[in-house]
Formats: sequence, structure tokens, C-alpha cells
Amino acid sequence: MKELAVRLKNGADLKLSIQELAVTKQLDGAIVLSAVGSLKRLKIRLAKAKTYKVVTDDLEIVSLIGTVVKGEAHLHIAASDDHGNCIGGHLCEGSLVNTTCELVLGILEEYQVRREFDEDTGYKEIEFIRNEEQ
Repeated sequence: MKELAVRLKNGADLKLSIQELAVTKQLDGAIVLSAVGSLKRLKIRLAKAKTYKVVTDDLEIVSLIGTVVKGEAHLHIAASDDHGNCIGGHLCEGSLVNTTCELVLGILEEYQVRREFDEDTGYKEIEFIRNEEQ
């Protein structure tokens, strides 16, 4: 697996930046290996995919995980406030980097990756096909 490491600066939209990187670098499939930094605005979708929460306060990124397929990101984030309280959920557009975000993506060269609609879940779900299986 190859890696792509970048630094996102103040004001960058975290989700959009990751998606744009995937398109610009022509990454068919990637995973988030590491993300260290802070946010000044967080927008997440909460469990059951029905409600959203926006936090406009200084937050530390505690964890960011997920996949990127052909420029479409599915990311989950946890962030903590200045009291150590954490909030997490599905990362949405509109989450803005505060000072920095040191981001490392792993490029899935060994796989063909795509999203296909799954009637059971009602969502486009990821499919990983190892190259030698084709």
C-alpha cells in the first residue's frame, strides 16, 4: 500500500478536501490512516441517519476513519472539546479545519473498489475486489 500525506490548513472543509484529493490524485480507493488536528466547526450526522449536529467551537480531532471511493468519502469522526468531552458521528461537508489537519491516506492499489446500491440497507455499499481475484 502506498500512502499520501498532506496538511490541510485553516478553513479547509475536511470532507470536501479529502474527496478533492482523491479526485485530483486519481485514487480509485483509499482509507484514512491518520488525521491529527483541530476543527472550528463540526457537522455530523448522528446515528439512524435522521438528525444532524453542528458544533461551532474549538475541537480536537480524536479519531477519523473511513473510506474514499472514486472521490466519494464515507467518514466517521470523533472530536473533543476543551473539557475532554467527545462527540462523534458521520462526517458531513461543512466541517472546517481550525489550525491544521495532518492527514495520511492509504491508497488501496491491491483492490478494485466500488460502491453499489444494496437493497437490504438502502445505501450504496462498498465492494472490495482483490486484483488477483478478477
